[in-house]
Order: sequence, then C-alpha cells, then structure tokens
Amino acid sequence: MSLLPTPPHSTLTVTSTIPTSTTSLAAPRPAVILPGLGNNTGDYKDLVLTLREVYGVPTVVTKVSRVDWLRNAAGLLDPNYWRGTLRPRPVLDWYLERVDEAVAEAKQLLADDGKISLIGHSAGGWLARLYLEEFGTSNISLLLTLGSPHSAPPKGLPGVIDQTRGLLDYVEKNCAPAVYTPELKYICFAGRYIRGARLVGNSKDTSNNLNPVDEEPNDSELIKDNGNQKSLSATPSLRARFIGQGYKQVCGEADVWGDGVVPEVSAHLEGALNISLDGVYHSPVGSDDTTRPWYGSPSVLEKWAHHLLT
Repeated sequence: MSLLPTPPHSTLTVTSTIPTSTTSLAAPRPAVILPGLGNNTGDYKDLVLTLREVYGVPTVVTKVSRVDWLRNAAGLLDPNYWRGTLRPRPVLDWYLERVDEAVAEAKQLLADDGKISLIGHSAGGWLARLYLEEFGTSNISLLLTLGSPHSAPPKGLPGVIDQTRGLLDYVEKNCAPAVYTPELKYICFAGRYIRGARLVGNSKDTSNNLNPVDEEPNDSELIKDNGNQKSLSATPSLRARFIGQGYKQVCGEADVWGDGVVPEVSAHLEGALNISLDGVYHSPVGSDDTTRPWYGSPSVLEKWAHHLLT
C-alpha cells in the first residue's frame, strides 16, 4: 500500500493492509525500539519477534528495566523540578546513552552505509525527539511514535499538573520541528480505544464515535483508520471519568478520545504524518491481542509496519 501526497488539512482513509510477506522487497532497515515510561525491554519481545519473523525487520530494543526508571527521581533534587522547568540533562542522560548503544548495535546489522528507524512507544516517542536533537539525525531515516504525548499540557488550568515537570515543554521549544521528507520522516500514531469523561457533569455528545477530531493539526496530514475494528463506545461511567482525569493531565481536557493513557490530540505532532487507529490500547502491559490490542499487536502492526519497509 502506498500513500500519495495530499494537500494540507486533508483526510486520508486507510482501508487496506500490506502483505505479510516481504520476500519481494529490499532488505528492511533495522529498527530500534525506545520503551515508554515504566516499561522494560521484555515488554516488547512479541513485537520484536513479529517484526523479525513476519516483516523481516531486524529490531533492537533499548535496554531498560523497570528499576532503571527510578533514576529519574534524581530530578527531585533539582529546583527546576519544583518550578516545572526541569531540563532533560542530566536527569535523562542514562536513557539517551542506552538509546545510543542500541542505535550502535542496530547499525551493525546494516549491510551497507544505510540508515535505521526509531520506534518510540509512549514517552519513548518524545525521548526519541530529544535523542535526535542531542545525537543528530545522520543515522536515522524514520521516527515512528506509538501513543506518545508530544505536547505539554496547557498552563494555568485548575487541577492540571505537567507530569513531566517541564521536560515536554523543553522538547517543544528546543527540538527541531517534525518533518516528513524523503530523508527523514516523522510518523505519529494515536489510538482511539476509549473516550474519557469529565469528573462531574455530563459529557459532550458521543453519538459520532468514529469522528472525534474536530480540528486537524496544522501543517500535517491526518489519517483515520476505517478498518474492521471500531472504537469502543464510552459512556460517562466511573471508568471513563477516571481515564478522563488522566487525559486532562496530558492535554487539559477530559472529554476526548485516546488510547486509555494518552489523548489522541496529544499523540499527533505538527509537521508529522499523523495517523489515528480505532480500538487501539496504549500499552503491551494489560493488552490482549484479541479483545484489547495495543499498537504492537499483530492486527494493529500490519497497519503501520509498511512504513519500516519503504
């Protein structure tokens, strides 16, 4: 399947999938997976296996354990943490160095002087942007993000606290803008698994469950997946209200669609090729390939794996 260039602010519909055999294609680029906050290397073993066995993509996962994330607690000693103006370094040096080690390992899998792909899951997506800013893009041809919050929450909203304590704001202001060019492509996937609800009061009309995006991101393309899966309808249940409060901490609104953790609007990035997938859950932890598929489940992977092959 190929995607033809379209004018800005247009909507493309994805109705087909790619073949599960890649025997007729050139050798795919190696890929490096950047784990999300709280995830470890082992959480992605099934994704790595499918990428290798089905699509022929040699894949390296950045070596991260759950205990490693406790290193971020060092940021508590920085006064900028409490001001909400925390900077990535030195707090995230350990993660960026692990990514660079994984990139070096992936480069050894290249048959020539080619480039590799970065796959950032959740926080791994904006950490990948930070990596590109700090280490350069000369070895990278694709940044593909899965349910990554790319923008800091609006400032000054009651009850909203930037969970990154200024890190996302730093990334927005200091990292290069996203692009979609032959040399370097940014592709951002958002899941529409459940719609959140306000903590109190009625939610907005949810009758149009398959078209939750009121405004498309500026200077980017939006693709809505109209495949067999359907977004799960969410009424203002206790669960929806709880998830809505999580969404609110990320984008400032509770009554929006998302993957159960990251709102759809936050997972899209201006300048990138933005794609929304119905019925997709946020994390490999707690997912089920049949009833609660995540971005790396086989049925979902077939909707984005072709970007690693071109």
